[in-house]
Amino acid sequence: MKKVMGILVLLLVVMGVTALIDPKFLQPFNLQNIARWTGMYGIMTIGEAFVIITGGIDLSVGSIVGLVGSLLPMFVRTLGLPVWLALLVLMGISLCIGLIHGLLITRLRLQPFVVTLCGLFVYRGISRYVTGDATQGFGTGFQSLRYLASGSPLSVPFPGIGWLAVPMPFLLFLVAAVLAGIFLNQSIYGRYLKALGRNEQAARYSGVNTNRMIMTAYVLSALAAGFSGILFALDLNSVQPSGQGNFFELYAIAGAVLGGCSLRGGEGSILGVVIGTAIVRVLYNAINILGIATQLEFAVIGAVILAGVSADEILKQYTAARKASREAKIHLQTAESSGG
Repeated sequence: MKKVMGILVLLLVVMGVTALIDPKFLQPFNLQNIARWTGMYGIMTIGEAFVIITGGIDLSVGSIVGLVGSLLPMFVRTLGLPVWLALLVLMGISLCIGLIHGLLITRLRLQPFVVTLCGLFVYRGISRYVTGDATQGFGTGFQSLRYLASGSPLSVPFPGIGWLAVPMPFLLFLVAAVLAGIFLNQSIYGRYLKALGRNEQAARYSGVNTNRMIMTAYVLSALAAGFSGILFALDLNSVQPSGQGNFFELYAIAGAVLGGCSLRGGEGSILGVVIGTAIVRVLYNAINILGIATQLEFAVIGAVILAGVSADEILKQYTAARKASREAKIHLQTAESSGG
């Protein structure tokens, strides 16, 4: 909980500083835009978090977003598939991708980094080949489908602003976060995932089917990336197969790690991931609002994330050292009392 509070403070500081420098940050349209993109990025970040908690990594997230996003308009507009069938097929493709990753990692004992890095290239190449590397779009149709990304079904009061419309992607993100939190914290399978990340061999000896849990994590990651890919395509209305989803895996990893997921595995919270994703998107928005050169976008985001993660790690080490010092003093006092 302390770690979550720490990153929440970081989020509030970034938002406060940006708002003080440029009040346009607090305009309703800008806040709604941040919420919309936080939702779309956040869903795939939750999937990435499951993989990181197991001690793995998924570098194919961005290419899955690009593949699914490129295929959706081609399915419903060019091929004329019913919307429900197109969505079902695309989620099925995402499911198969996750299963392939899991099988390669658990059965062939390949490193997750290698498997998903290869996936990054393969899925990007497939999306470009299948679409002829041509831009895909929905045109002016499919408005009811696009409501998933562009709609705002409810409004909430916001201090100093009034009523603020809540974008549909953000609501979907919150639903996904609640379900993921229940799965991770309230189910036996969530405890298995964390145990697997802390010590795979010990988890296996304790009776955990580690191969099944690893496959579950990669399937969830691929499904989340696929669903995010659908939302991104619907929001943009135009998808370029060669560029859609580029670097998205880095945003997902950054949001998960900034949210408290340890790259060593076995540690992480969904609430932290929600806040971590929001920090990444607020930083991106602040760069645009404050007029910082776009060429420095990745440098600024990377520096802030590095500072936040480093500060958290230093605090963790300091806390552990103080705890060890107190325990040593108690042990010494007990030994002296026994000797006396």
